[in-house]
Amino acid sequence: MVRPRSACPACSAPIAAYDNIPVFSWLILQGKCRQCKTPISPRYAAVELLTGILFASSWLYSMDNLPLAIKSCVLCFLLVGLVFTDAETKLLPDLLTWPGLVAGLVFSLLVSVDGFANLLLRRWGTLNWHILSFSNAFMGAFFGAGFILGVALLYEAVRNVEGIGMGDVKLMGMIGAFIGVKLTLLVLLLGSLIGSLFGGLLMVAVWRRRLARRKARRSESPAEARSRAWQSAKLIFRNFEVPFGVFLGVAALVAFFWGNGLVRWYVGMF
Repeated sequence: MVRPRSACPACSAPIAAYDNIPVFSWLILQGKCRQCKTPISPRYAAVELLTGILFASSWLYSMDNLPLAIKSCVLCFLLVGLVFTDAETKLLPDLLTWPGLVAGLVFSLLVSVDGFANLLLRRWGTLNWHILSFSNAFMGAFFGAGFILGVALLYEAVRNVEGIGMGDVKLMGMIGAFIGVKLTLLVLLLGSLIGSLFGGLLMVAVWRRRLARRKARRSESPAEARSRAWQSAKLIFRNFEVPFGVFLGVAALVAFFWGNGLVRWYVGMF
């Protein structure tokens, strides 16, 4: 049994089992607590709906392979929890990342993980696929965590400030254990791309807001207003902590379900 029980965020009243049915209870109660009538954020229903969609997708993806379906559901559950937690609190809790890392390694003994171990270990002859799969998962965890740790240490050495938290390191270790080195590299590329796009759009949004504010003052020329608004927008990241784990988590979901197809498509272009 999970303790403590789910409770209303406002009045802390325990939520009864019949009021704790994913999505449906929120709709039936019209997004309010039964006891205090305080509105409950639709984010809860959205997370439940997304999790259900990902679980259904996991079953379809597994093609009736039960171990793969369970592995996929566990990974989706962990990533959804970590993505939304990082987005809200800028934290990636050890309660999810460490057990997730262990789960990824254990699942590699039940579901084959592709990777480079087949090439590196072939001099010992034909090895059991469980050994190769576990080796690929371990290498994925080591590569994912090691790469992010290296970037974090380099950034801190150059800028003298922490740029990437250790939560991201453990997150990438967990992801690597589930998907191996090849797809972990894809996650790093996609996560960086999505993060860069988000950062660019955020700067443009801030620039437009600051520009509109400066134009309203009518004390500067249009060119000067644009220049100063852009200088102000470029400072946004000094006070705004970008939740990189969100982008890595989204990229991991994409890589898990469609990564091999994306890699084949990309390689086929050359």
